[in-house]
Amino acid sequence: MRAALLVSLALGSAACGGGGSSPPPPAPPGPVNLSPAFTSGATASLQENVIGTFYRALAADPEGSAVSISLAGGADQARFTYNAITQHLRFAAPPNFEAPADANGDNVYEVRLAASDGANITSLDLRVTVTNVPNGLRVRRISNGALNQPVLLTNFPDDSGRVAVVELGGRVHLMDPTNGAVASTPMLDIASQVRRQGEEGLLGLAFSPRFIIDRTFYVHMINLSGDTEIRRYRMLATDIARADPASADVIFTADQPDQFTNHKGGSLEFSRDGLLLLALGDGGGGGDPLGNGQNRNTLLGKIVRIDVSGDAYPTDPLRDYQIPPSNPFATAGGAPEVWAMGLRNPFRTTVDALTGDVMIGDVGQGAIEEVDRIPFGTTGLFNFGWSRREGTQPYNSGADDPSFLLPVTEYQHGSGPLTGASITGGVVYRGPVEDLQGLYVFGDFVSGNMWSAPFANLNPGSTLPASAYTQRNLSFAPDAGTIGQITNFGTDGAGNLYIVSISGQVFRVEPLP
Repeated sequence: MRAALLVSLALGSAACGGGGSSPPPPAPPGPVNLSPAFTSGATASLQENVIGTFYRALAADPEGSAVSISLAGGADQARFTYNAITQHLRFAAPPNFEAPADANGDNVYEVRLAASDGANITSLDLRVTVTNVPNGLRVRRISNGALNQPVLLTNFPDDSGRVAVVELGGRVHLMDPTNGAVASTPMLDIASQVRRQGEEGLLGLAFSPRFIIDRTFYVHMINLSGDTEIRRYRMLATDIARADPASADVIFTADQPDQFTNHKGGSLEFSRDGLLLLALGDGGGGGDPLGNGQNRNTLLGKIVRIDVSGDAYPTDPLRDYQIPPSNPFATAGGAPEVWAMGLRNPFRTTVDALTGDVMIGDVGQGAIEEVDRIPFGTTGLFNFGWSRREGTQPYNSGADDPSFLLPVTEYQHGSGPLTGASITGGVVYRGPVEDLQGLYVFGDFVSGNMWSAPFANLNPGSTLPASAYTQRNLSFAPDAGTIGQITNFGTDGAGNLYIVSISGQVFRVEPLP
């Protein structure tokens, strides 16, 4: 769309008769002021039940001016949220095809976007069609043998639909989740820089919430000295699918005990408010022999929360972060990075895509496996009791304490359908499959059992018994292979669920075709 071109010509009156002066020449035309133009489409669609980002609003100014985009109306504007930094649109609540919430009740949601260059505004009326998903699900094996000891799968946030898969040995691969095809060149290869002993290796990966803008990501690894490192990387300027090795920046370290190679934790993710969450185990050995779980001055046995948007330690090259003011020990009383404590080995934690709540799968000692929950926006010290308590039970005659928080659910060690020996924390399902809506899906590495429990029943202050679980072994039976030794329940940008096995197999839970 072009702004009106206003040209004012000042014409002097001509003198009559000879010898008069000539009229002045016309003034040159003023500058043309052009409006920005949208380059993204006017229609979009997504499956019902999905709240992930599905559309990126793009606009350009013909004169090269910066363009800002915002929601500007439409009959269904209230049904959407918009990230003005990454320019991504998503539903505020999962749309339901059977119960449409759009103004017309026809599953076509209308929202107006506005693009401004500071002087002119262009609008785009976007129509988003929500499509029906048939009842039922299937589980497909999409990878077998292409990956070596995968431990994590997560969305690759470049709007391509790809996922990133982390191998324990130190490589990150990009995969097409529709067919399991793996890119020929790893996104990142630091195999020569991680130590692989026991439970050590490359353990976690988190993409910046602004990845589409800053092209950065973070990894959680055990370095060659056996200590925890968090590194920040940037993608190559010429290739968003490959990390620039020269950009490696160690932003955080935690000393690990030399005598143990287990209980290193592993999760790494951003909270809903953009803070980096790092899960660390108690450092290893049975029964927390070093007493890290209840030691407020150590980072082991904790969830660390840091702000990587700034650097409060400019003279320390290994501490490139700030302390969030609401951390419980931000000013005194313990290590300022600590957010939650009393954890044995929180190998897999997740942030619920809808509520922002943090779900923690904490691997138990000899009797209990537990799930803990931290609601988004709550403050204070979260202490889950290890090693004076294992789940809801006192451990090793340890005294209980009223400050210890109960797990929201737990199960016993054993060989039955509701037991196991090493929890793999799961995810709150927010994808397209109707039957899994609002369920926390998780499993056990040793027994191979998989379960679901209603997220609404996993409430802080009470502990849901295992008898309330739905076992998923049969409903998740894959079209090929066998699911076992589960290291991760991952998701992609549309909320599809993936089950990752250390054996190299990856399975996708999806709606029936």
